[in-house]
Amino acid sequence: MFARPALFARPTLLAAGLAVGLAALLPGPAEAHRRWLLPSSTVIAGDTSAVTVDAAASNGLFSFDHRPMPLDGLAITGPDGQAVEPAIIGSGTYRSVFDVPLTQQGTYRIALVSDGTMGSYMLDGERRRFRGSAEQVPAGATEIRTIQTSGRTETFVTLGAPTDAALQATGRGLEMVPVTHPNDLVAGEPAQMRFLIDGQPAAGLEVEFVAGGTRYRDEAGIQTLTADAQGTVTLQAAEPGMYYLEASHGGGAEAVPPAPMASYTAVLEFLPL
Repeated sequence: MFARPALFARPTLLAAGLAVGLAALLPGPAEAHRRWLLPSSTVIAGDTSAVTVDAAASNGLFSFDHRPMPLDGLAITGPDGQAVEPAIIGSGTYRSVFDVPLTQQGTYRIALVSDGTMGSYMLDGERRRFRGSAEQVPAGATEIRTIQTSGRTETFVTLGAPTDAALQATGRGLEMVPVTHPNDLVAGEPAQMRFLIDGQPAAGLEVEFVAGGTRYRDEAGIQTLTADAQGTVTLQAAEPGMYYLEASHGGGAEAVPPAPMASYTAVLEFLPL
């Protein structure tokens, strides 16, 4: 992961340096905007149909108040487990928009997926930061510090009866494998979701769960849930509506080398009983 083995010569000092150098690169709770995919519908009847999806990062849920999400990492899995081609409408100041054709009966997994590297280096007495590939680091740079990152932003849509083929784990990064089907969620009833990190249970993972419409509440009403030994959390939605969940794993800049950082967000709809 590190381009220069000499960085490991003094672990204690290196750890301190990484903590300072990478701290500005890792999003903190106070500064992170929530990333989400919001479908026009999640449960649809009929032989064929389509949904329109908004992709945005915002302060309020689900308000268009910050920036659009780029769609270069868009991956849609159909009920047969195969990729589905979206119809990209475009990006504006605050949101990106695309349509998903629903030509097969069953459940579709709609995701924005990213994998990359971020880090920093010293050049001409100045610390500089980068995102993308370590190949961006110019010749002559020293004190190179990098960390691997992965992210997944998801939502789920079902045409007809729910199916499970699109819900299988990939074994990469932080991901959610629904125990309760994500398009069979009812307000007032518990729903279980299992989280994995690189295919293994994310035991002890903290998951934030909050209803949309935070702009119109004095208190956001965030529930912080802790995954059990199997990586499972139980969601309780008091009222019907669109809900958001978010979790992150790793990103320990104090580790030597620093731990890979993975994040996950999803939008789920809880329907009336």
